[in-house]
Formats: sequence, C-alpha cells, structure tokens
Amino acid sequence: MRKLYDQMLENIRNNNQILEDAKRELMETMLQASKNKANILITGATGCGKSSTINALFGIEKAEVGTGVDPQTMSIAKYDYNGITLWDSPGLGDGPEADKRHADGIIKKLTERDADGNLLIDVVLVILDGSSRDLGTSFELIEKVIAPCIGKNEKRLIVAINQADIAMKGKHWDSENHKPDETLAAFLKEKEKSVHDRILAGCGISVDPISYSAGYKEEGQPQEPSYNMAKLLYYIIDSIPEEKRIATYLEANADQNVWASNDAEDYGRKIQQKLGWKHTLKSTAEGATWGAAIGTVIPVIGTAAGAVVGGIIGFVGSFFD
Repeated sequence: MRKLYDQMLENIRNNNQILEDAKRELMETMLQASKNKANILITGATGCGKSSTINALFGIEKAEVGTGVDPQTMSIAKYDYNGITLWDSPGLGDGPEADKRHADGIIKKLTERDADGNLLIDVVLVILDGSSRDLGTSFELIEKVIAPCIGKNEKRLIVAINQADIAMKGKHWDSENHKPDETLAAFLKEKEKSVHDRILAGCGISVDPISYSAGYKEEGQPQEPSYNMAKLLYYIIDSIPEEKRIATYLEANADQNVWASNDAEDYGRKIQQKLGWKHTLKSTAEGATWGAAIGTVIPVIGTAAGAVVGGIIGFVGSFFD
C-alpha cells in the first residue's frame, strides 16, 4: 500500500488542474483514509485455496505477525498489513475436538468488538472448494457457526467458490483466456444457485456466491492466471464500511494479469463507484472538476469482458461526470 499511497500523493501534488485548496483537502482525505483498516476473517476447509486467494487479491506472501493467545482463538492466524488485517481461520472437518476449537475461535472473533465498541470483523469470507461435491462441512460452518453470529446482516458474509477451472475436472476451461466456456459457465451458475438455496434453507441468509479461480500459487513462484478476482474484490469492497474501502483498495495486487479475466461486467468501474470519494471530500474548490481532482490519482483495476485494463492506470471516465 505505501508505494501506491505515495504515488497517489505525488499525483495530487503534481496535478496542475487541481487548485491548491482542493489538493490540501484531497491529501487530508488520503491521510485519514489510510488509517481506516478493514478486518477480514477468511475461513474454509483445507485445500480450498485460502493462501492463493490472498496472494491473488493483495499480491502478498502471508507473513504471520501474531496469533491469539487465548486457547479459543489460537488457531486463528493474524496477518497485519498497511490497509487491512486478515484473520485466517481453519474451517471444520479436522475432527470433533479440532472442529470445536475452530468453531469457538470463529464465534469469539466474529463477536469481538474494537476499542470504539464496533464489531471488529467487517466481513467473513468463506471459501468453498469448487472441485468438490461434498460441501457439507462448509455448510455446517456457515449455518451453525457463522450465521448465529451475524444474524440477518448478509453484508458480513461472502461465499466464494474457488477452483472454477477444475470444477468439471478441468473440462470446458478456456486455458488461453483463463475463463470457463459456455458449458462450464452454466455449470458454475447452477452450482452458485445450489449453494445459495442451501444456505437460504439452512439459516435464512440470502447470499450470492461467486465462482472464481485464484490460480495456483507455489511459494516463491509467480501466481498462475486467475479468473473473476476483480469480482471478488468488488464484493469485498462493497461489504466493508465506506470509510475503510480506500485503504483496502490500495492493498490490491498491482499485477494487471490478476484482474484481466472476469465475467461480463466491468468490476473495475464498479469498484471505483464504491470508493466514496464524493461523500468523503467535504468540498471541491471551484474550477477543480471531479475528473481532474480524482480520476487522475486513483488507480484502476479490473476489466470488462477480459480486455486488460490493468494495474495502475489513468482515468475511469464517465463515473466522475
């Protein structure tokens, strides 16, 4: 985040289309935004691809900075970065004793409050293994552990189905464009509906699952091509409080290839619309348009229909009109 944050400040300073009082306000807003860190709890069964998902989204090798000292939370690892804190918890399926320990840890973390009395965890991301037909333990985790903690606050739950590329044993995957063909896309849509219906029936929560592929990531090696990561990031940005979105966005992976392959929507533009600059800035100096003041300093990620827009590039366009 720091490198991208510094680049944005430099862009503001050097942009002679922005009046000086607008520059000061933008820089003050950037400073404040950088202090608002999102807390994201990530859970899922062994082999679902939590590590590769984190690497794809944020371009970081996990570096553990602490775990809970309470026996109830000691299985939850904490990864602290400039703009986000990730809490990595095992899912169920490791045996009765371990499952109880994991469940107790997740419950305690989801009900924990920060120094201001607000719930610590902004959103919990449950990752399912898209190549598996047996998702019973994951549904049990959602229905018996997570749902009672979040109630009907569906914004706090994201369900993501990883390994879309091998959902049909590797068949119908367009490896050249890193996306499903029509047959696999239809299969994934049906799987998403099935997961939605099962969760709704089990605990009364309506969520729209996301099928994606984080790409295989071997330690020290480049990330394999991914699919629908911009969509997943959009869901995360949309779920966390507005004041925490910019800091989270600045942690996004700068590798344009991660965001290149998505389904039909332009999630880069949709993410931009969620960043909340118009509501964050107190005012804009006369003569400083939104396009000049904002569009040239916020990086753009994500693509439409697989066309690469990529990492840190310029103006988004009509959103700021």
